[in-house]
Amino acid sequence: MSDFDYKQLMQSNLSAVFSEREPAFRIRAIEKLYVADPTLYEPIEIVRGRQAISDTVGRLLASLPPDFAFTVAGPVVGHHNMCCVQWRGGPQSGSATISGSDVVQIEDGKIESIYVFIDPTLR
Repeated sequence: MSDFDYKQLMQSNLSAVFSEREPAFRIRAIEKLYVADPTLYEPIEIVRGRQAISDTVGRLLASLPPDFAFTVAGPVVGHHNMCCVQWRGGPQSGSATISGSDVVQIEDGKIESIYVFIDPTLR
């Protein structure tokens, strides 16, 4: 899979899934980008299934300001159906209020599992 576009997949995941507030658009993106039975590993929970992932993202976005979005913040590195992406989250026209990395396992060009790592907040 040397010609697979890991960067495009990860950018689409952040914009069309993790930043999408409209549930119908978000689930359509998940159906396009994720395998039939994906798993999301967050620091506090494990979420299985497309609808459950969409619901989890919806709850997260409902707790954030309306102009909050997630974007790629560094290089997307991938090989052998695995990739890692650094991301940031915050107001679209402001500074990041959260950052982290996702490690993603890919099957047939779609996300099979995603592990979310949140950077510690510096005080």
